[in-house]
Amino acid sequence: MSAELSWVRSSYSGSGGDNCVEVAPLGHAVRVRDSKDVSRTPLTYGPVAWDAFLRLVRRLP
Repeated sequence: MSAELSWVRSSYSGSGGDNCVEVAPLGHAVRVRDSKDVSRTPLTYGPVAWDAFLRLVRRLP
């Protein structure tokens, strides 16, 4: 299923290929994966968990 999704790399990911996080929308959920190891099953977050995560990240310096 991951191959069918449209993955987007985080703008905060390092340009050197390290710390690369990718996300893909999946209906009302969001899938998250490590771009260095796409063979692993992506994590899936529902809208409440994803919104809480984004609120927390946006408060970081």
